[in-house]
Amino acid sequence: MVERYKIGAFPEQVPAAKLERLRQVEPATVGHWRHWGFVSGAVARLRRGPPVVGTAVTLAIPGEDSTLLHHLIAGVRPGDFVIIDRLGDHRYACWGGGVTVAAKTAGVVGAAVDGPCTDIGEIEELDFHVWCRGLSPVTTRLRDLGGAMNVPVSCGGAVVQPGDAVIADDNGLLVIPPDELDAVIEAALERQSRGAARDAKIRAGARLGELSGASAMVARQ
Repeated sequence: MVERYKIGAFPEQVPAAKLERLRQVEPATVGHWRHWGFVSGAVARLRRGPPVVGTAVTLAIPGEDSTLLHHLIAGVRPGDFVIIDRLGDHRYACWGGGVTVAAKTAGVVGAAVDGPCTDIGEIEELDFHVWCRGLSPVTTRLRDLGGAMNVPVSCGGAVVQPGDAVIADDNGLLVIPPDELDAVIEAALERQSRGAARDAKIRAGARLGELSGASAMVARQ
């Protein structure tokens, strides 16, 4: 018999201390030099809010079936961030009010769905953080079609591995392998510090083109 489900183990969670340092990092800062790990802006936050950090747990489910999502939520842990590959489907909403209640009760910090969600009112009332491709009133069912859990998935064009660190804010979502996390945090915080110093100079009267070197580039031509 062909197996319909591929079930991977829940990954080791990113240490809380590292996640708190990551919370200080803006994905847009990392976007100044890094070109991978960014989920497409089409997978956008439903409402504005604070930065969210967590450990990626992953899911790939087809079409109108959310059987494996219910199974995943039964095993999630506080601090997990659920990332769902919808395998190209943009019609059926797998994430809604009921799943949000279960996920938040379990301590899940957020979710990113490469497809639509539903029940935006309930999600807002529960103060839960979701990134998705918009809304749909057409929902998934328990069809027992199969899927994969805690395996590498694709979300908004980014490859996500279970156990990746997640930093998500109003501008977008970034996933970082644990072994690269310290270096990314250090580089981002140093760049943000330089940016704050530059902004202070501009407020004091300096010109951006002169500080960045752009005006000198233009003058040489």
